[in-house]
This record gives sequence, C-alpha cells and structure tokens, in this order.
Amino acid sequence: MRFNKQIITVLILSLSLALLGSGCVSEGEGAVDNATQGINESEFSNIRENPVTPWNSVPTAPVIDSTACIDPQASVIGDVTIGASVMVSPMASIRSDEGMPIFVGNRSNVQDGVVLHGLETINEEGEPVEKNLVEVGGKKYSVYVGENVSLAHQSQVHGPASVGNDTFIGMQAFVFKSKIGNNCVLEPTSAAIGVTVPDGRYIPAGMVVTSQAEADKLPEITDDYAYRHTNEAVVYVNVHLAEGYNEAS
Repeated sequence: MRFNKQIITVLILSLSLALLGSGCVSEGEGAVDNATQGINESEFSNIRENPVTPWNSVPTAPVIDSTACIDPQASVIGDVTIGASVMVSPMASIRSDEGMPIFVGNRSNVQDGVVLHGLETINEEGEPVEKNLVEVGGKKYSVYVGENVSLAHQSQVHGPASVGNDTFIGMQAFVFKSKIGNNCVLEPTSAAIGVTVPDGRYIPAGMVVTSQAEADKLPEITDDYAYRHTNEAVVYVNVHLAEGYNEAS
C-alpha cells in the first residue's frame, strides 16, 4: 500500500501525541521533539503560561508542587498554584488566562472533565475588577479551592468562587459567584449561584440555589447523612493515585 507524505505526517503526529499521553508530568516535562515536523513543542505543552492579552501583559507560569500529579491530558494554564499531593485527572482544565489567580490546596483532587476558570479580574487599564474576585485569608483570587477538597467528574467552579476545606463538589455540580464553606457537600448536578453556603451544609442532588435565603436554609450534615464521609474516602484515594502515578512515570 502506498502512502503520500501528508498521510505519513499525520501518522507520525498521532504517534507522538499517543506517546505524550502517559504518566504524570510537571512543568517543562512531557513534550516530544517535534523539530522534524516544524512544530513548536510549546503547542503541545499542557502546562504553560497565559498568553498576553489586552487585559494582561504579563505571562505567568503555573506553580506546581513536586508531589502533585498533572495528567498529560489535563490543562494547567497561567497564574495557577497547585499544592502538595493534588491529583489532576485527564481532561481537567485549570485555566487562569482571564480570571486570575487560581489556587488549589494540598491533597485536593480535580477529577476528569472538571473546569476551573473565572471572569476577567483585570481590566484593560490594568486595574483589578473587584466584583470578580474573592478574598480568602487576606488574599484575592479568581478561584480558590481549599485543602482536602474533591471536585468530582465534570463539575465546574467558575470564578469568582471559593470552596472551603474538606468539601465535596459532586459530579456535574456547578459553583459560580459563590462561596462554599468548609465540610460541605454539593450532591451531583446541584448548583450554587450567587450565594454563600455556610459550613457543614449540603445541597441535595439537582437543586439549584440562587438566593441567600435558600442557602441559609440548606440542611445540615448530621451523623446519619448518607454522604458524610464520602469526601474523606475520595481524598484518600486520589492522594494515593497522585503518589502512584508519579512513581510510575
């Protein structure tokens, strides 16, 4: 069978991408040599600086703890800080190119298909857009995710937003313009929009909370709550997954 040059080039590129998608990488690792194809390797880097834009003239590279695991099929872009033993799974997107910075605390996990992004936090005059920032511990963020937090498959935390320590954000749950307290649970497909969820509360599956009155009435997590210990188990698994993938790479 005869192959033309275009088909051969496509096959080589596909093989290169396949080789790239194995193991965890940290900043500067994981890029294949594409010199023979005339392709800049930065185009293939899943961990990279934000671009220069009218609202931000300063490219900033992510800061990632050496014990974190960033899957090669996940994207971490711009002013992002990722703490120790964090697991970032395939197809997750942590993109600090419009809203910045983004912070993910120690032992948290960002599972498959999760999106962390934020509204513009700097205007074209270089001034902060305060309404699109959240303050945690005296510092301002586009998105802040605390320690021992689980962001389950396909959930979204869109800034301005913060998630407190030891909180579980369930599958396809959504957080926007909200502050979620410590030890909370957002059950799958639930949402918090424009509210503050007090510590130790949960949002039932499918419920969309859009007023503070609703948020204040959310049920408390009690000893008999079905998902009381779910986050502890998920954090345990993902911390060890990060360790295992790093050792294997």
